[in-house]
Amino acid sequence: MELRVSDYGLGMSLNLRDVVATLEDLYPPDTAEAWDSVGLIAGDPAAPVTKVLFAVDPVAAVVNEALEWGADLVVTHHPLFLKGVHSVAATTFKGAVVHRLLTSGVALYNAHTNADSAPRGVADALADAVGIIDRTPLIAHGEGAETGIGRVGRLAEPITLRAFAERVAGALPKVAQGVRVAGDLDAQVTTVAVVGGSGDSLFDAVRAAQTDVYVTSDLRHHPASELRERADFEGGTPYLVDTAHFASEWPWLRYAAVDLTSTLLERFGTTVECRVSERVTDPWTATLSH
Repeated sequence: MELRVSDYGLGMSLNLRDVVATLEDLYPPDTAEAWDSVGLIAGDPAAPVTKVLFAVDPVAAVVNEALEWGADLVVTHHPLFLKGVHSVAATTFKGAVVHRLLTSGVALYNAHTNADSAPRGVADALADAVGIIDRTPLIAHGEGAETGIGRVGRLAEPITLRAFAERVAGALPKVAQGVRVAGDLDAQVTTVAVVGGSGDSLFDAVRAAQTDVYVTSDLRHHPASELRERADFEGGTPYLVDTAHFASEWPWLRYAAVDLTSTLLERFGTTVECRVSERVTDPWTATLSH
């Protein structure tokens, strides 16, 4: 998906500092989790920006796409460096990414858990994709806040768990893992909680919200088994719909592209051309049936 400068008209030129400031208003860094790493990873704040590529992962395939398209900035969801490093030499795979970007004049920025919780962030984009209405944060940042971890709400009308899981599968990018389901496929579901990315650490909050089904990613055997055993013992829910991590976070990229272009236009009278990468960067490449 591309949003072009020509769709809006041109005014003053934008630099990286302008674009970063706008991104940080949309996704305030101080709302990121304490363990997280967000913000500008590489780039000169004074450099001009006309083309921005959005992607989930800062991997070599995304860098290739950015260079082929002529992007000035790559905005990813996941950080390139989540932990401290002592070298960014091109002899390492992450250092090579940095060197390719810098030698080509391309900046790299990431919005991670701050984008997870923001209005029209990862959680809202996933909730919209699977049809959740009347929703609030699963864990709010403060009283009555629009920001927070995950979203919880309801479907417009009850459907079976099977039909809902099929909706999820159809709404997200197709990846090798597909969508896994735990629960009675014929059961009726109405209330749903979603968390983009890894979400089994939030099982207590999901149980407290008393939802029929929980959509998230990276569910591990023991936590999922124990949740379902407990649910069956206590009444049957929540059921589980497990998606690929990449797939659950990808819908946000479209929101981010639209919101960046429109906010820049409002503030500066000009904007940037955006592209949402459709390259599947999920690490799994195949699923073999028995």
